[in-house]
Amino acid sequence: MPRPYSLLILLACVGALGAALTAQFGFGLRPCVLCIYQRIPYLVAGLLAGAALLPAMPRRSVVLLLGLCAVAFAVNTGIAAFHVGVEQHWWAGLNACTGGAAQAQNIQDLQAMLAGPPPARCDQIPWEMFGISMAGYNVFASLVLACFAGWSARCVKEQA
Repeated sequence: MPRPYSLLILLACVGALGAALTAQFGFGLRPCVLCIYQRIPYLVAGLLAGAALLPAMPRRSVVLLLGLCAVAFAVNTGIAAFHVGVEQHWWAGLNACTGGAAQAQNIQDLQAMLAGPPPARCDQIPWEMFGISMAGYNVFASLVLACFAGWSARCVKEQA
C-alpha cells in the first residue's frame, strides 16, 4: 500500500517548510539565498508526494513519483552541504550570498536598497544548536528523506 509512504513524505515536507517559515516570520531569522534554495526541493517533493496520494494514481506512477522525491531530497542534501561549507568558510558562496548580486541601476533603485535591510549573508550563521546550523540539520534531514523516499519507491514496486 503506497499511501503511508507518500503521506509521511508529504508531512515531512510540510513540517520542514513550516519550520523554515516559523523561523523566518516567527523568530525574525532572515533567510539567505541558499536558505531559500533549500526550500524548493521540499516544495517539489511535497507536490510529488501529494500527487502520489491521488486515489486513481497507478502503482507505476507512484513508484516514479517517490523516486523523484528521492532525487529532490538528494539535490537538497547537496545544496545544504554547500551552504554548510559556505558557513564554515571552506569555500566561497554565490555572488548573491554576500550581497554582491544586487546593483542599483538608477537613484530610485539605490534609495530602495538603502531603505531596506541588507540581504542576509550565507556565510553568517543566524542560529545554531549544539554547534550545528539549520543548514547542517538540513543536510541530515534531506539525506534521511532521500533514503526513505528511495526505499519507499522500492517497497511500492515490490508490492506489485
